[in-house]
Amino acid sequence: MKAVRNLAFVLALVLMGCAQPPLPQDHFYRVAVAEPDQRLQSPHLNGTLEVARFLADGLTAGRPIVYSDSGEPNSLFEYHYHFWVQAPTLLLRDALVEYLRAAGVAKAVVTPELRVDPDFALAGKIHRLERVVGAEPNTVVALELSLRETGTDRLLFLETYRLQIAPVDDSVAGAVNAINQALSRLFADFTADLSRI
Repeated sequence: MKAVRNLAFVLALVLMGCAQPPLPQDHFYRVAVAEPDQRLQSPHLNGTLEVARFLADGLTAGRPIVYSDSGEPNSLFEYHYHFWVQAPTLLLRDALVEYLRAAGVAKAVVTPELRVDPDFALAGKIHRLERVVGAEPNTVVALELSLRETGTDRLLFLETYRLQIAPVDDSVAGAVNAINQALSRLFADFTADLSRI
């Protein structure tokens, strides 16, 4: 009986030694772009505008939040417990579609899934969408946006937008908020540029 108690005691000690702290909880983030300041009285684009899924490099196209260190600007990393709710290539496309609809830039703003014949095609590429940690914390968003007239394949517009916004705190959530602010400003700049085409 004493041997059984001793064995139970030893097993309990072994099991306590194997206990590990709980893993961090996964966090998921949305892209939340501010509404346009105003809706246009008449559309700049007389027809249907189709917005394609954005392009991005392998790391930026994934759901984990990407970050770099200000001391090593050419090295990129991804978080293990901080994710976008969808791939950024879809999140940014859908956010831009919603923004352009609210701004009234075209008679209709659609995605390829609707399978309509658009008059204009908008393509986007994400060059940077990341948090910068280290001595100079920041966020960087860089997007290339182009507009093509589908009937003639004529390029109407091509521009790269880049913006850095410092987060209000040192958290991933703070960086995501700063990225959302940057996207809001970039989308507003792009919409203003469309009016000059």
